[in-house]
Amino acid sequence: MTQPTPIRRALDLAAHGVPVLPLRAGKVPFGNCPHCADNTCGGRPNMKTPGPCTCPRPCHGWAAATIDPYVLNSHAWASAWRQAAAVAYHPGGADLTVVDLDNPAAVQWARRTLPATRTVPTTRGEHWIYRGTMRSVNGVREGVDIKSLMSYARWLSPGIGAMAALPDAVRALAVKEPSPPRRAPQALTAPLRVGQGQCPHRTRTYLDRGIAMAEQRITEASSAVHATVYRTFLAVLSAHGRCGCLTDTHVTRLFTAAQSKGETLRHCTDAWTNAATRLGL
Repeated sequence: MTQPTPIRRALDLAAHGVPVLPLRAGKVPFGNCPHCADNTCGGRPNMKTPGPCTCPRPCHGWAAATIDPYVLNSHAWASAWRQAAAVAYHPGGADLTVVDLDNPAAVQWARRTLPATRTVPTTRGEHWIYRGTMRSVNGVREGVDIKSLMSYARWLSPGIGAMAALPDAVRALAVKEPSPPRRAPQALTAPLRVGQGQCPHRTRTYLDRGIAMAEQRITEASSAVHATVYRTFLAVLSAHGRCGCLTDTHVTRLFTAAQSKGETLRHCTDAWTNAATRLGL
């Protein structure tokens, strides 16, 4: 049997109320367009629906997911669907939570610990799908991620078995245990602000949102912390580095988030400087 094209599969899922978006090879969503890089347009969405951005391209990762066939079939999305390697969906937008079990040991743990529900085989493990939503958290234990609100999961198949309601046992996985005391973050000794140009953003709210999202991206990193910190600094400077809106307080917030993940002040300063240099700031 011929497999449906990504756009045909997407339209079928959307018709059943599942918000979908295209994925590039490597299970990566299509990147932000230049006008909306790092959500500088202010389109940070709420928990279930895309934000106010009017850009027609699928430029907000999981928040680009939609059930609107006119958007999915639009000329603006045509290129993305032609290049798409797979279809993803926004579980939270479909009132679902996916427990992503990434290896056989994680699957065995789930069978011993969690209530039975619909399961979907994956390349390395299984997706367990429950009715209901919660915040998404990666690395709740070895090989286990939770994908629900503000996240996406690859669509693989309808799955097998009856779908159960989201149990407290899964919600409890998102509650982090107290971390052992860390060395207190070191304060900046010299300002690292850059740029004195005119601020292009409509209100300061977008800067505040951007800094909060950057902090969250760093603190939720479960691996490759060095790379995550650098990429996050690069995104912040790309969006806000050429105007005078960044303050020492903003930079300190980002450095504190990085140091909470084990980075040193020197690592933070080097990452910030390297990102600024790359952008020519």
